[in-house]
This record gives sequence, C-alpha cells and structure tokens, in this order.
Amino acid sequence: MPEASGLPEWTQGVLQQVEDALDLALPSVTEAPQRLHEAMRYAVLQGGKRVRPLLAFAAGEITGAPADRLCAAAVAVELIHAYSLVHDDLPCMDDDVLRRGKPTVHVAFDEATALLVGDALQSLAFEVLTQSMAGENALAQVRLLAEASGSRGMAGGQAIDLASVGRMLTREQLEQMHRAKTGALLRAAVLLGAMSGSSMSETDQASLETYARAIGLAFQVVDDILDVETDTAQLGKTAGKDAQQNKPTYVSLLGLDASKQLAETLRLEALEAVAAFGERALRLTQLADLIVLRKH
Repeated sequence: MPEASGLPEWTQGVLQQVEDALDLALPSVTEAPQRLHEAMRYAVLQGGKRVRPLLAFAAGEITGAPADRLCAAAVAVELIHAYSLVHDDLPCMDDDVLRRGKPTVHVAFDEATALLVGDALQSLAFEVLTQSMAGENALAQVRLLAEASGSRGMAGGQAIDLASVGRMLTREQLEQMHRAKTGALLRAAVLLGAMSGSSMSETDQASLETYARAIGLAFQVVDDILDVETDTAQLGKTAGKDAQQNKPTYVSLLGLDASKQLAETLRLEALEAVAAFGERALRLTQLADLIVLRKH
C-alpha cells in the first residue's frame, strides 16, 4: 500500500475515537453494581483489532457520514461483538480461558457475572446507537443491528456451530453458518457506517452488500487458517481449539491451500464490488487487504 494512503494514521485516529467513545459509553466502576461494571469494562476496553468499527468508518466515507453518527454506529457494533465473545467463551459454549491475550471474563470474574456482562453490553449497544440517530433510516439501522445479532444472524450462527461439533458439514452448510455467526455483524458494520451518511442508490447499496458478504466470509476463512498456522501468543486466544473440539472449518473441509485460495478469491470479489466508488472506497479496499492478509 502506498505510504501516501496513510492507512496507519487513519486507523490510529479511528481507533482512538472509538476507544474514547467506548470508555465514555461504559458505566464507571464507581457506579453500582461495581463488579458488573468493572467486568463490562474489562471485556471491552483495550483489546481486539476493532475490525468492525474500522469497517463502519470506512463505509461512512462512501456517504460522507458525520463523525459523531459514525462513532455511535461503530461503538454499537463493537459492543455487540464484545458481548458475543464473552458468551462464546463460557463453559456451556466454547469453554475458553484466553481472549485478547488475557483471561476470559468468566475466568477473571465468574460465570454469572460473564452472563450478565453479555446481557448488559447488548442493551448498551442499542442505547448508544439510538442516542445520535435521526432521519427516516433510524428505525432501519436499529432493525439491521437487531437482525444481525439474533437467531437469523450471529446467535443463530453460534447455535449451528455448537450443533455441528463432530459432524462433517457440506461447504454450503459451513458457509451458511459463518455468514450468520461472523458475517452478519461485519455486514452490519459496513451498512450502518454507510447509512450514517447521505442516502444511497440501490446500486450503491448492492455494491456494499456484495463487499460486506465477501469480506465477512473471508474473515472467517482466514480465522480458520490462522487457527492452524499461528500460535496462541500471536493469536491472543487458544490456537488449535477448533481441531481439538472437532469443529468443522474451511481447513478441515477444503484443506489449507484451497482455503487460502478461497480467501484470496473473496478479497478480489470485495475489491471489485467497491471499485466504482473510486477514492471514496480507499479505506474499504485497504481493510479488505488487511483482513485477508493479516497474521493474527
């Protein structure tokens, strides 16, 4: 990527805005119930790649979205994502002890607190999203995030994932699972960012939909690859867990080389989808590269 594109500087600026906004949105540890609020902040702050907020801000450049509305959308999506990780790590789900390089919430606190953290973060996400919303698409934004989080989206994808342990899925079934579990919220991040600005034509929205679907699936394919190729220290979570739990993955279904080729094909599909936007899509194209070519 050319140095003039300034991706590191742009990324750092967005991440600082989002981190500050998350810190402001989360209740203070001095406010009752203190332990719950401490656990919420532990789960959210100073951790993760913040891919979803970055996608929201990048898509907002397509429609000239104002910073305050973009930040609200980005924070809302990140809070939903954080809640899903807390719940996914619970003993009744994936039973993991490490997340973002530190003990998972149920290990650092306890299972009941972790359950309540997820519940509270989900509610807070919609509180944040609606605070700066205005205009005719406000209800559509709320519905988009709700659908992406629910049984037809992220939660449903996790249910399919849990039911698939030890089973051999077809490629179509695996794709359906990951478009829901991972892709739905990534898609919501892109569309919420774009919807925070001026109205889009049907053609523009369809282009962003194609981009979001491609990059959402690519993200999971790369996750499956990294689970095989990268160690725990670099990942910040337990490496090799999918194989240990006999979960279906793209690597187990297609093999490592074919999975890498699929990720590259999806990257090119994403880039082609937003090519017509020209310079306005610079950050979206850079993030597509970042997501597929990442090492952790």
